[in-house]
Amino acid sequence: MTASPITATDLVRPHLFGTGDRQPLPTGTEQWRDLAPDILRQRLVIEGVPAHPVDDELIRGYLSALSRAVDMVQLIEPVTHRSDLYGWAGWIHWETSGAHFYAWEQPRLFFSVDLYTCKAFDVDTAVAFTQDFLSASTIVAKSF
Repeated sequence: MTASPITATDLVRPHLFGTGDRQPLPTGTEQWRDLAPDILRQRLVIEGVPAHPVDDELIRGYLSALSRAVDMVQLIEPVTHRSDLYGWAGWIHWETSGAHFYAWEQPRLFFSVDLYTCKAFDVDTAVAFTQDFLSASTIVAKSF
C-alpha cells in the first residue's frame, strides 16, 4: 500500500482519523454538559484597547504581575512570540493552569487575554488589574 502525498489542502484542512459515520457535534451553550463536575475550572476572557502598542516586555511583565494579582503560583517565566502577520502572543504556566495574551497593532490596537484555572480567582480583580496595567480606555470581560 502506497501513502498518498500530502497536498496544501491537507495542511489547511486536516483529515480526521477513524472510520464510521460521525454525528454532528452539538453547538451552542444549551448543548453543553459538564463532563467533570468534580474538577473546578474557571475561565475568563478580557479584551480591550490598550493605551499604547504592546510588546514582549509588557506582556511578560503583565503575565507575571497578573499571577500575583489573582494569587496564582507561577511555574515558569512567561513565554512570548511575535508573528509578522498577527502580532504578539504570550503564555504563562501556573500551577493551576495558565493564561494567554494576544496583542494586535493592525488593523487596530487591541488585546485579548484568556485565563483558564483549576483554582478559583476573583474576576473583578483580574479585570481591574488588566485595565490599570494596560491603561485600557475600553475593556470588556466574560467569565464562564
